[in-house]
Amino acid sequence: MTKKMLQFVHRDQHLPEKRDASSRRQDFDEIYREYDPSGAAEQASRCSQCGVPFCQVHCPLHNNIPDWLMLTAEDRLEEAYELSQSTNNFPEICGRICPQDRLCEGNCVIEQAGHGTVTIGSVEKYITDTAWEKGWVKPVKPLRERTESVGIIGAGPAGLAAAEELRRKGYQVDIYDRYDRVGGLLIYGIPNFKLEKDIVERRAKLLADSGVTYHMNFEVGKDSSLEDLRSKHAAVLIATGVYKGRDIKMPGVGLANILPALDYLTASNRKGLGDSVPDFDDGNLNAEGKNVVVIGGGDTAMDCVRTAVRQGAKSVKCLYRRDRQNMPGSQREVKHAEEEGVEFIWLSAPEAFLGNGAVEAVRASRVHLGVADATGRQTPQILEGSSFTIDADIAIKALGFDPEDLPQMFDSSDLTVTRWGTLKVDFRTMMTSLDGVFGAGDIVRGASLVVWAVRDGRDVAEQIHGYIQKAAGTETKTAKTVAGERAVA
Repeated sequence: MTKKMLQFVHRDQHLPEKRDASSRRQDFDEIYREYDPSGAAEQASRCSQCGVPFCQVHCPLHNNIPDWLMLTAEDRLEEAYELSQSTNNFPEICGRICPQDRLCEGNCVIEQAGHGTVTIGSVEKYITDTAWEKGWVKPVKPLRERTESVGIIGAGPAGLAAAEELRRKGYQVDIYDRYDRVGGLLIYGIPNFKLEKDIVERRAKLLADSGVTYHMNFEVGKDSSLEDLRSKHAAVLIATGVYKGRDIKMPGVGLANILPALDYLTASNRKGLGDSVPDFDDGNLNAEGKNVVVIGGGDTAMDCVRTAVRQGAKSVKCLYRRDRQNMPGSQREVKHAEEEGVEFIWLSAPEAFLGNGAVEAVRASRVHLGVADATGRQTPQILEGSSFTIDADIAIKALGFDPEDLPQMFDSSDLTVTRWGTLKVDFRTMMTSLDGVFGAGDIVRGASLVVWAVRDGRDVAEQIHGYIQKAAGTETKTAKTVAGERAVA
């Protein structure tokens, strides 16, 4: 083993330089600087090169993390990139937005031993950013082109990952998406301070250069039916994601200025992209000078509170019914938000929106965490007589996402869904109830992480390949049988 590794006993953990909170509040730029080459190599060398690498085990993509850390420590960056991208279609994106504290870094052996985790995500980002700068990232060039085509509905991470893998095998790939830009929630749902949009756009261009054809502003069910796509392609993949924000039932929910999280984030991201956004310009989706209350405790809630800070909100409060330890969002995101001036009101559940025509306040009650339920999480219990109010000019509902009604949208009653509205698939083949129609990403598993969408996209590409090859083999065998019968006759 190289003498450059196992340096965690001599070198402390250092993340890339983080911009001061006061400057971060003024713009939407990413909050971390890049590593310099020596810094990245030094931090990579802290890896203990475990016999059983728990970082890799707990990564949904099972990235070869110890190996590309060792290559980085040895200044063999091009090899590190080749290894990194061999298991991950978007390593520079995952390096930025994955909750590493819950996945690879949270399970790092030296973190458990008290030495501080290897900064895996930051090194992954550095490797791939360097690869783009050096021109090592190349479009896919299949060894041979196939005549069969695959239609993919949805230009989010699952659809894009599947598209790249299918192009690698030589299939002709068409992506259909109802939005005007490629990327799904990567482009409109995640703020720039976590993922700058030019990073998503260059990936989209790379796929186009690889031969993927995009059909944007295309709605299945309106511009074409699902049956039309099935007749046009050898297989169809549904990777639409989940976009329907969960609502909350309580008095006053119909007041003005109570916003779904995705509407708010999309407006901000479109504004940053230079689009005309009338609802932002007239102040409806702009938090500047306003008291903002965000209800929820996931990563979307963190995106909302930190966006409101950057828009110049008067105050930003996050209302969550459990405590910090039970919060589903990344603890790093919570820390960043607190640094930037967000106030978290833990163990508090909203009771009503108050106002005359438009929201003016949120009434909430204090919560006690009681006995754990079947999932192991403690059940929130309202404390009687503990009501209080919070001033709110804007209230944002960040309560998670559910699937839209795909059978109705696609005018396909034979497309079976689960009781949650997600696509029902055979998990061995990832095929839906319709022959040759597959499902992947959040529309199958429910709202989840980008890294899981990438994993699903890679997996479903293999299943689609197997399905098409099997169908082609059956057709060939049938053709030979018919020809033989004719020859005998």
